[in-house]
Amino acid sequence: MLQQKELLLFALVCLSLTQMVEPSADVVKGMTLNFGKGLEECKKEMNLPDSINADFYNFWKDDHVLTNRDTGCAIMCLSSKLELVSDGKLHHGNTLEYAKQHGADDTVAQQLVDLIHNCEKALPDLEDPCMKVLEWAKCFKIEIHKLNWAPSMDVLAGEMLAEI
Repeated sequence: MLQQKELLLFALVCLSLTQMVEPSADVVKGMTLNFGKGLEECKKEMNLPDSINADFYNFWKDDHVLTNRDTGCAIMCLSSKLELVSDGKLHHGNTLEYAKQHGADDTVAQQLVDLIHNCEKALPDLEDPCMKVLEWAKCFKIEIHKLNWAPSMDVLAGEMLAEI
């Protein structure tokens, strides 16, 4: 009888952990979909090649490595348009609100801001703003994967296609 109760308790804990991860992955998915909406505009403004589309499409794939400076330029442009970054620094208040607009509660939103801020602080201050932002993005991606919050590529691809 005791073993059944322990098993039931274990199952409930696992289920609750799974449900805690899902909403956070949904938040990151929503942020990602909205973030990429201005990509074509940024590509035109900065004369960026279409080759960066692959980095955006594959961004959350665990084994995809970001190395293209142009991708960093696009992320910087998109971040600036959304007022998430100003003067090469993370705008904490705007980033917090951006996360909340995509379904994050106060705790998850703050955790996302802290992740980006910690990446910003941990990395060397590169002179090239595009490379600096690319390094932040790589760090953020790693941390999101550690939390199991990376959105499913199948779901993201389906939603991207639905918006076309």
